[in-house]
Parts: sequence; structure tokens; C-alpha cells
Amino acid sequence: MAGRLRNEHILVTGGGRGIGAAIVEKCILEGAEVSFIDLEEEEAKSLLKKLDQDKKLLFVKGNVCSVEDLKRLCDSAREKFGSITGLVNNAGRNSYADPVTMTEQQWEDVFDVDLKAAWLTAREVLPDMITNKRGSIVNIASVHANMTYPSMFPYAAAKSGLVGLTRSMALEVGVHQVRVNALSPGYTETFLVKEFFERNDPSLREKVLDVHPMHRMAEPSEIANRVAFLLSTEASFVTGANWIVDGGLTSRFAG
Repeated sequence: MAGRLRNEHILVTGGGRGIGAAIVEKCILEGAEVSFIDLEEEEAKSLLKKLDQDKKLLFVKGNVCSVEDLKRLCDSAREKFGSITGLVNNAGRNSYADPVTMTEQQWEDVFDVDLKAAWLTAREVLPDMITNKRGSIVNIASVHANMTYPSMFPYAAAKSGLVGLTRSMALEVGVHQVRVNALSPGYTETFLVKEFFERNDPSLREKVLDVHPMHRMAEPSEIANRVAFLLSTEASFVTGANWIVDGGLTSRFAG
């Protein structure tokens, strides 16, 4: 339904490419004003040029792990578009560590982006939502929160934590009519997934497709469609949930 995000101001982290860029584009198409943050300035500027929506779109270069950068983003966003009514915590990073050789700093780098940043960003936008008695937060988790694959340590742990954060936060802010949900994509045609396959046996991609009931991976736009639903009033009684969007992958037992 086109226009279901009219009069909404959505903030997206990691909005410059992949699923994040698809979410930014979908929100714009649905009528929202969108502010987004990313470290990759070149890709973000390409997205700005593609969408050509200067009056409805704001990009701020920054690091989601930086309290100062998040404050600068939110201050600029409010100055241009007013109160923030929706947040998509999409920024994330993969990890291919070994539990024995991984350093503490490497561990912190993963959890800072994949878990802590979601809380830091929510902390910045929740005052608007609580004051206005409305708002929606969508945390982009992963099917790795429920089932995972060797060589993804500790990505699965961080994404499991994000699902737990989602449930806890939903209970804390529900009384203010603020909704908090997670969305767990399966394999999606993005740079991070391409990177994963490049690090493994060339035959792994075909093996992955073979176990998908639909024998394909998701397009970023398919994930963005479900995010737009969760941001909209169509999901007005949906909170504390983890929506799995994986083409049926986690319905499979074995074989």
C-alpha cells in the first residue's frame, strides 16, 4: 500500500547499501521523510543521487558506535524533519572469528556494532517517541540468532542478544505506545553475504540454494517491504516479536 508512511520521520542506521539502502528507498516510496547514517560516504551519495529526494532525505556520515555521531545525526534530523517517529537499527558487521584466538578487542568490535549501537541509537530517539506517545523501532537481527553456521563466531551471539534486547525494550516502552520488533533475514543478496561466500568453498553458494525451499536468496527489497509494514500503523498491535524472513529456510530440519 503506497503512502502508508506519510507523515513519518524514519531514521535508518547503515542505510548506504544492501538491506539498509533498500529500507531507505522503500520508506521514501511509502511517503516518509528519512534520515540515515553510514560510514560509506560514496555509496550513500550514490543512493542520494538515485533517489533524488533532497527535500525528504538526509544523510549524515558517522559511526553508529559513537555517541557524538548519533547525537549529531539526531540533532540534524530533528532540525530538518522534526520528531523521529521510526527507527531501523540496520547497521551490522559479520564476524569470522575463532573462539580461542579471537581477541577481546575483536569481540567488542562485533558487539559494539551488532548490539550496543542498537541501544545507543534507541536511547537517542525514544524521548521523541515517548513524548508523542507513538513510535516504532525495528532491529535487523538475523536467522543466525536461531540457527547458525561454523565460522560465524560470535555473530550469532550478538544477533541473539539483539533479539533479547528487542523483547526487553518492547516491555519497557509499550506503555508509551512505542513498538519494538526484530526482523531476522535469512540469506540476502548483499555485499556481506557475497563476502561470506568468497571466504568459503566456491561450491557453498549452490549448497545454500539447494536447502532453500524457494531455491533462491532474498532480494534486499523483500526485507525492506516487511520493515515498512512493521514501521506502519498496519502493525499497530505488533510488538516484542521477531519476524523471520528467510524463504522457509529455518522450517527445514535436515537433508
